[in-house]
Amino acid sequence: LAHIIRLKGLDLRGAAGEPADSLLGARSSAGKIFGATGGVMEAAVRTAYHLATGRELGRLELKEVRGLDGIKQASVKIAGTVLEVAVVSGLMNARRLVEDMAKGLRRYDFVEVMTCPGGCIAGGGQPHCTDPERVRARMAALYDIDRHAKLRCAHKNPEVQQLYRDFLGQPLGHKSHQLLHTSYAQRREGE
Repeated sequence: LAHIIRLKGLDLRGAAGEPADSLLGARSSAGKIFGATGGVMEAAVRTAYHLATGRELGRLELKEVRGLDGIKQASVKIAGTVLEVAVVSGLMNARRLVEDMAKGLRRYDFVEVMTCPGGCIAGGGQPHCTDPERVRARMAALYDIDRHAKLRCAHKNPEVQQLYRDFLGQPLGHKSHQLLHTSYAQRREGE
């Protein structure tokens, strides 16, 4: 950042101060558990349940998708529909799951894949560690943060609600889908 400021010739000493934007400064603990394998799934189920029923999920913890097992699965009933979900940790396990799905041995509505065994808490940017007990301790710390947080669901975040109200429209609507979803296309090298 300092390099860019110098490169552009900006003199911050003479710049007038102003309050910082608070957009997305408030965070739910749902985003904090993303670091552990299964955390993305758990957070998504919390909001999916609310979007489908208009109510909050009674039990926010989806323990079936927590832990260090390479492939975890759960069935979640939402508004009369059973949602089959899976969580994969590690690329070899992802390959196994995809192969089983291709053979028709497994069927899921939603699959979370974390390339690092245990999730991001054991991945790049973290102190390198393959000790399962240390990874479990990191997971436990995230789940403890979540358990004691006042704001545990992304859909209850007032700043996310404002973003949808003022700009994106409704969740899963055209504008939010267009701006927040990623699609992939096969390309040749160099394109």
